Amino acid sequence: MMMLHKSLAIFGYACLFMAITSTAQLPPVLDTDSQPLRRGVEYYIKPAITDVGGNLTLKSRSNAPCPLFVGQEPVTSTNIGLPVTFTPIVAGEDIIEESRSLNIVFEALSTCVTSTQWRVDEAESDTGRRFVGIGNDDGPSGIFRIDRNNGVYNIVWCPAMMGRPRCGSAGILVENGVRLLALDGDAFPFEFVKA
Repeated sequence: MMMLHKSLAIFGYACLFMAITSTAQLPPVLDTDSQPLRRGVEYYIKPAITDVGGNLTLKSRSNAPCPLFVGQEPVTSTNIGLPVTFTPIVAGEDIIEESRSLNIVFEALSTCVTSTQWRVDEAESDTGRRFVGIGNDDGPSGIFRIDRNNGVYNIVWCPAMMGRPRCGSAGILVENGVRLLALDGDAFPFEFVKA
């Protein structure tokens, strides 16, 4: 009987530890002023390394104006890109925490008459590449997270509710001279500047 009480006590402590650690806050994502990113505040997303490109913006992959994709200003451009807002999936959370699900929306109007919320497009049949586009999406393709990796941040797509999707970190793919955000390549380091 004594052994049963010890086993139940150990099990109880293990459950309590798991409950505490599962509700523990994760570190906040910090902007370039070392302030936590906040829900609804506008930020520019820029490279964490210099001389490779400018801030993120909307780009076309062809001569047609639509659809638009998330891309990067050229390093020589005087354009500062477009600001985004971050919205945690969990209602009531105001601080953007590392590795927590969120939506990203450009705070700009699109000439394509669509939402400027980020989403991951379907894999292209010929290349298998998945570009980050924009459009209305309250489903898993519009859920991202920000992970810290060796002191810099990566934007990651890996929605937990999809079971085991083909997750990927956002990187820059140059296509016909246009720098586009895509998954399935090397992760690109970013930082966040309050607008």
